[in-house]
Amino acid sequence: MTSAAFTVIGAPGDRRTALFAAACRAAGLPGPLVIGWHDVLTATSLDIGAAGDGTLVRIDSPGEDAAVDALLRGPGEPARVGGGARWYRTFTAGLSRIAAEADRAGARLLNDVDDIAVMCDKRRCHARLRAAGVPVPEALPPVSSYAELRTRMAEARMHRVFVKAAHGSSASGVIALQTAPGGRVKAVTSAIPTGFGYVNSLRVRSYETEAEVADLVDALAPDGLHVERWFPKAALDGRVLDLRVVVVAGEPTHAVVRTSRSPMTNLHLGGARGDLGAVRRAMGEDSWRDALDVCARAAACFPGSLMVGVDLLVRIGWRGYAVGEVNAFGDLLPGLTGLPGSGAEGIDTYTAQVRAALSGNLPACTT
Repeated sequence: MTSAAFTVIGAPGDRRTALFAAACRAAGLPGPLVIGWHDVLTATSLDIGAAGDGTLVRIDSPGEDAAVDALLRGPGEPARVGGGARWYRTFTAGLSRIAAEADRAGARLLNDVDDIAVMCDKRRCHARLRAAGVPVPEALPPVSSYAELRTRMAEARMHRVFVKAAHGSSASGVIALQTAPGGRVKAVTSAIPTGFGYVNSLRVRSYETEAEVADLVDALAPDGLHVERWFPKAALDGRVLDLRVVVVAGEPTHAVVRTSRSPMTNLHLGGARGDLGAVRRAMGEDSWRDALDVCARAAACFPGSLMVGVDLLVRIGWRGYAVGEVNAFGDLLPGLTGLPGSGAEGIDTYTAQVRAALSGNLPACTT
């Protein structure tokens, strides 16, 4: 192992930063220098290399700081749905600044800024995965309104789709949409209408009138939409499931099962961690190895990133897979230890990354 100093671009004081700092200290290192996203977006200079020569720079999520959100999306209710296009423009400009400052300081990025930009645009991410032969749900051409969405669905003979905000996260703006003859429609989402637009709630709800669904889709469309065929997911004990698989230095190291009685499995929307052992038994070991191989192939599409989080969809019958998303900041899984045989047994996602970096197992420089 080599000695190194870390700098984290993130949200000072939040769980991600604290857990990564704990992993550094567990490795016998001082805690990382933390530079907040507020400074990235406003400060005159960034001391990215202040931790010393050969600094390793981890770019993390901007977090949930209201002031940072206002800088990224503009003023407004932090829980609101929308503003993703402006968020993306501001965020990627910040990424470019980080890359330039790191280059001037002689620091090494642990996650490539172009990789992050692609992962934070569901349309670009889907296209990159598909081009590499990674299985993904079929996607519709771009749509700019509810009327156009229904036309595209009819042309593709899709009656069930997931409508996603192109730059959303944590299921913000995600709609599980079903249509049926006779004008019947059902949309499941966490978005609720208010006097100033839609906001995210912590409860999934359904809308079953054309007018309600059209209003919601048309409110989201100006920021860009990504629409995929609804992937029929496997279930255990009456709960549908998918997996978040963390891949570190090309190796799937951690996996968590997310289960739900609704189409959204996100843990903050009422989802619950499931029994990974039960899922592996249902799949069988050969199929499990195939699933991890799909995740490794998805991660290989982002060679400049030490870590990615892969959302793996498992088809009914346990023998088919698709990658729903690849997440640049998908490692916040407190208390989860590594998979047997992964090299990360007994350690969390952050410790696995610190060990990989200290061992010289660094991502390719692509920016």
